[in-house]
Amino acid sequence: MKKTLAPLVLAVFVCLGSIASIASIGSAAAAEVVGNPKAAPGKIEMCIGCHGIAGGYKTAFPEVYQVPKIGGQSAKYIEAALKSYRKGDRKHPSMSGIARSMSDQDIADVAAYYSQQNSTTAAR
Repeated sequence: MKKTLAPLVLAVFVCLGSIASIASIGSAAAAEVVGNPKAAPGKIEMCIGCHGIAGGYKTAFPEVYQVPKIGGQSAKYIEAALKSYRKGDRKHPSMSGIARSMSDQDIADVAAYYSQQNSTTAAR
């Protein structure tokens, strides 16, 4: 009886070890996303249309409001905001659609870019 259980117990431990290894690789990969501001210029076209307009742009969809300037904001704030739009915790039809189209790397790159800008350089 003991001999027949040994292979089963060994197999269970091997499977659990494999699952733990895969989980740690996945969380390590998620933690390794680092924003590259030099990779952002090809990713910010959607942002410039509203956030890069000088003079205090107001949008009319879904309602009239002042579009916030994001140049100079903290990268962590921008990342958190975009991930909240992507997840659906923050509500705005345009921002939610844009955020859902972005990968974690895209978000990190855009956040790194805008965190190094100010209100006058962000439109470039």
